[in-house]
Amino acid sequence: MKKILHIISSPRGSESFSIKLGNAIVDKIKAEYPGSTVKENNLPKNQFPHLDEAQITSFYTPEEFRTWENVDAVRNSDEVINEILEADILVIGAPFYNFSIHSTLKAWIDHIARAGVTFRFTETGYEGLVHGKKAYIAVASGGIYSEGVMQHYDFSAPYLKAILGFLGITDVSVIRVEGTAIPGLQDSVLEKAISSIVL
Repeated sequence: MKKILHIISSPRGSESFSIKLGNAIVDKIKAEYPGSTVKENNLPKNQFPHLDEAQITSFYTPEEFRTWENVDAVRNSDEVINEILEADILVIGAPFYNFSIHSTLKAWIDHIARAGVTFRFTETGYEGLVHGKKAYIAVASGGIYSEGVMQHYDFSAPYLKAILGFLGITDVSVIRVEGTAIPGLQDSVLEKAISSIVL
């Protein structure tokens, strides 16, 4: 039995390939670990907030000195960090937007990457503080970015793997549904992606 956290960052709903692939990953995990639970955080639907001055100031205010306004400002950050800490497995949907990730997913990352909470700096460098997690990244793109001439335009999967590793989550698998806009490929790419899922 596992606790699964499914992060959705596509605003396209039922038409989204990253959501379809993410759901397929979740289904395979549940089949592998009967009784597993799933918590879903739909970032565009919930209008996850981007960082503002109040939140950044509150992050760097020691807990014992925080006002009620500071506590309220860090509420979203505390909630999503707790979701990660409680989960065994993360499934992160990452559709391509201009060679990178959707802004709500970047906002989520800005809320979970907190000095002294999910990482810290030491005399020898940084140390991630989130351990014992497995992460799957469900990448969806209209073109082919895993190889070929467009590979160097992929600022999505490498960035997500880097930031998760920075936080201490190093067991990361990237599963791609790509070529969704390419005639002759688009009809079979989702099936191909689902068949490539390895737990």
